[in-house]
Amino acid sequence: MLGFLSGWVSKLGTSIIQFVQVPFFLHFWPETLFGEWLIVTSIPTYLSFSNIGFGNVAGNKMNMLAAQDDREGALRVFQSTWWLIVGLLAISGSVGAALIYLLPVSEKLRLHAISPADTRWILVYLGFSILLGQLETLLQSAYRAVGRYPYGSFVKSSISLVSFACMLIPVGLGYGPRATALVYAAANVAGTILLIVLVRRDIPWIRYGWSHASMDEVRSLVVPAIAFMGFPIGISLNLTGTLLAVGYALGPTAVVVFSTARTVSRVALQMVQMVNSTFEPEFSKSFAQGNAGLIRSLHRRACQSALLLAAVVVAGMIALGPWFLTHWTSGHVPPSRPLLSLLLLVVVLFSLWSTSSTVMTATNNHQKLAGVYLAATGVTVGITWLAAQHYGLYGAAASLLISELLMNLYVLPESLKLAHDTLPEFLRSLLTVPPALHPQALLRRLRRSKPALES
Repeated sequence: MLGFLSGWVSKLGTSIIQFVQVPFFLHFWPETLFGEWLIVTSIPTYLSFSNIGFGNVAGNKMNMLAAQDDREGALRVFQSTWWLIVGLLAISGSVGAALIYLLPVSEKLRLHAISPADTRWILVYLGFSILLGQLETLLQSAYRAVGRYPYGSFVKSSISLVSFACMLIPVGLGYGPRATALVYAAANVAGTILLIVLVRRDIPWIRYGWSHASMDEVRSLVVPAIAFMGFPIGISLNLTGTLLAVGYALGPTAVVVFSTARTVSRVALQMVQMVNSTFEPEFSKSFAQGNAGLIRSLHRRACQSALLLAAVVVAGMIALGPWFLTHWTSGHVPPSRPLLSLLLLVVVLFSLWSTSSTVMTATNNHQKLAGVYLAATGVTVGITWLAAQHYGLYGAAASLLISELLMNLYVLPESLKLAHDTLPEFLRSLLTVPPALHPQALLRRLRRSKPALES
C-alpha cells in the first residue's frame, strides 16, 4: 500500500509538471519559442543512456541479495557500480561537450527563436544536470534493498517538483530559455547532492568509497546492463524521437499540438507505471527466494490492476479530454477528440505488455526484451515521420500503435514462462478476483489486526 501511494505521489508530481508547464510557458512565451524549447530540451535526455543501465541492473541485484540477507554483497554491488557510473559520466560528458561545441546544432534543428549560442548553453546546462542525476537511480536502489522504496520514490518526486518550481521563476520574470535552463539545472544538481546525503544517513551499511568495489562484480553486470540501455533509448525514440519526427514533417506549431495531446493521454500511462514500480521490488524478492507461486500471483494481479486503471482513466480522458485541453491551454491549442482517442488506444496496448515485462526487468532477464523494444520503437519513428507527412497528426498518432502491438506479441509469452503460467489461466485470472481480495475478506483481516495493533 505504501509503495502504491508513493508511486501515486510520484506520478502526480510528474503530471503536475506536464500540465502546469504548457499553459505557464504559453502565457509568457510565444508558441514558436515554446515549440523550439521542447525540441532543444528533448536532446539532453539522450545523455541518460550514459550509465548503460548499470544503476537499474545493480538495483535489482542489490534487492535480491538483500532478500537473502547478504548485505556485504549488496554493498559490493553498490560501490562497484558507483565508481563505474562516475567514470562513464565523465567520458560521456566530455564527448557530449565536444559535439555541442563542434556541431551546428541550431542549424540542424532548424531553430530561429533560440539563438545558436543559447542553444549550446541550454544543452550544456541540462546535459550536466542529467548526467549527475544518473547516480540517483543507484541511490534509489539502496532504499529498495532495505524495503523503503516508497520513501526513496517520495524524495525523488519532491526533488523533481522543487526543481520544476525553480524553473518557472525565470520564465515568470521575463527571462529567456538560457536562464531558465541554468536555474533548472542548478536545482537538479542540488537535489542530487541532497539524495547522496540522505542515503548515507538513512542506511548505515551503505558507505561511499572503494573498499568493497570489485571488477568481478562489474563484469557480472555488463551484459544485462548493456541490454538495459535499450530501454532508455527506446523510450527516447518513442517520446523525443517521434516528437522530432513531427517537428521535421509539420513544424514547431504541430509539435505543440501533438505534445499537449500526448501529455493528456499519458495520464493513464503514468497510472500504469505506478503499478509497475510498486510490484517490481516484490518480483525481485520473490525470485531471489525461489517462490514461483508468488511470482505467478504477483504477475496476474499486476497486469489486472494495470488494465483496470488504464481502462478507467482512458474512459475519463475520452469524455473530458477535449474540454480539458481547451481550458488547460487557454485556447492556444485546438482540441481534437480523434487525435486524443488514438493516443489513448496506444496507452491501453502499452499497459499490458509494460506491466507484464516487469517480471523480466526486475529479475535481470531482459536482454532480448530490450533489443525487441529498441527495434520496435526505432521502426516506429521512421513510420511516424512518413505518416505525418502524408496524413498529418492523425497519421503520426496512429503510427505509435505499431510498437505497442509488436511488444505485446513478444512480451506475454516470455513473461508467462518466467511466471510458470499458461496463457488460458492467465487470461482467466484477469477476469476474476481472488477470494482473499474480496471486500469482506479484507474487512475481516482488518478487524483481526485491530486488537494486535492496539496491544
